[in-house]
Amino acid sequence: MHAAVVRCFDRPPRYETVETPEAGGEHELLVDVLAAGLHPRVRSTADGSHYTSGDELPLIPGIDGVGCTPDGDLVYFVLPDSTLGAMAERTVIDRRRSVVLPADSDVAATAAAMNPAMSSWIALRTRIAIGPGQRVLVLGATGNAGQMAVEIAKRLGASHVIAAGRNAERLAALGDLGADVTISLAREDAYDVLGEAAADVDIVIDYLWGTPAEHAIRALVTHRHDRSRPLDWVQIGSVAGPDITLPSAALRAANLRIMGSGQGSVTTAAIVAELPALAAEITAGTLTVDAAPLPLSQVETAWNAPTEPGRRIVFAP
Repeated sequence: MHAAVVRCFDRPPRYETVETPEAGGEHELLVDVLAAGLHPRVRSTADGSHYTSGDELPLIPGIDGVGCTPDGDLVYFVLPDSTLGAMAERTVIDRRRSVVLPADSDVAATAAAMNPAMSSWIALRTRIAIGPGQRVLVLGATGNAGQMAVEIAKRLGASHVIAAGRNAERLAALGDLGADVTISLAREDAYDVLGEAAADVDIVIDYLWGTPAEHAIRALVTHRHDRSRPLDWVQIGSVAGPDITLPSAALRAANLRIMGSGQGSVTTAAIVAELPALAAEITAGTLTVDAAPLPLSQVETAWNAPTEPGRRIVFAP
């Protein structure tokens, strides 16, 4: 069979011929892969930079996808961390980490959207319990996952969503997706504006971390009207940097509760339990998806090619 193969962490994967894997475990199935998304998480595994990455090579990248089972069922699946990923004509899945999709599902849209949507969906459904009428700030809302977080927060009951990011064009479009307020982090007074606008938010979904998170935490704590009111800061991504300097006063002067959401902080069983509901939202078209399907044979040239903001490449073997 053909697959994308990573043989060196500093080069894109190449389209190669490899042996077809075999399903051997009690819950394993060999499926025909129909679509697999090129997510940031997939890139970081392929270059060895993800916190779960090992040093075993070669590997086939891809952490999730849509496939067809031997019985003809259409399934969305999530793979464990291993060298056998989804970017191949066939892969082995654990049926316990999959969900059957309607036969008429858009496979490219599902493969493109499930991973970025899952970050905020899981955070708001398992790490914290978002309540009706709560106010949410999405920090890093102009990324693909951040955009979907705006929609998901509203879908799960948020009454007010503030979207903050640097891409002016994407910020302008977020009002149509549910953002009540948009704030450009590129302006000189960004964090003064953010502190005033987000003074009473209940939840922060943070895809940035680094310096933006440092400034935002100080701004929100400083402007908060009732500092004893819980402020749940959910750290999901770190595109602005892996570390922050956090003044101890920020934790003493406000009811600030910082937590992460990702592999390890959420069990596999909890993630899998949320897959059917999220897949149903995507199938119903309630979330905005911009998928760009490409043949897997183009993986090497497409891997680092620029794409339009919000568009997610999906490889079809």
